[in-house]
Amino acid sequence: MPTLIRAEWQGGQPLLAGEALFCGFYLNELLMNLLPREDAHAKLFAQYAQMLARLADDTGAGEREADLRRFEKALLHELGYGLTLHHDCSGKEIIPAAHYTYRMEQGPVRLEHADAAAQVISGKTLLDLAAEDFSDPRSRSEAKQLMRMLMAYYLGGRELETRKIFKELQEP
Repeated sequence: MPTLIRAEWQGGQPLLAGEALFCGFYLNELLMNLLPREDAHAKLFAQYAQMLARLADDTGAGEREADLRRFEKALLHELGYGLTLHHDCSGKEIIPAAHYTYRMEQGPVRLEHADAAAQVISGKTLLDLAAEDFSDPRSRSEAKQLMRMLMAYYLGGRELETRKIFKELQEP
């Protein structure tokens, strides 16, 4: 605020309710925790405004999840942590039927056999995430787990308050 010279009313944001409200809080928390203070990201904040409008439209849960994955992907790209999704860490093209794990700072690593310790992601999910196609429920689920792992890494292990609250609300 010390450098603010002028402000113009752009119109209010639509009110969010229910699960859309939690999604909005989640986006706010990501921005507050991952973006450097006083660093302008005009493109990202334009996407954020569009995302809030989409959340207010009360789209279905599947579309809401797809929108969240798109925003998370855009956020990582804007921060300089763009995802490698078309080829694995050795430079070979992603094979839709193959299985991979995602290693930080390296990208996808093809798995020759199932590794119980690794988070397994299908090649199709990686390609769907690259194309931002979340029509396949498996791709949507695996992309969510991948993004959760990436966000945890870039948040330095800090758990988001929105995630804690959402977990508490889902408990019986």
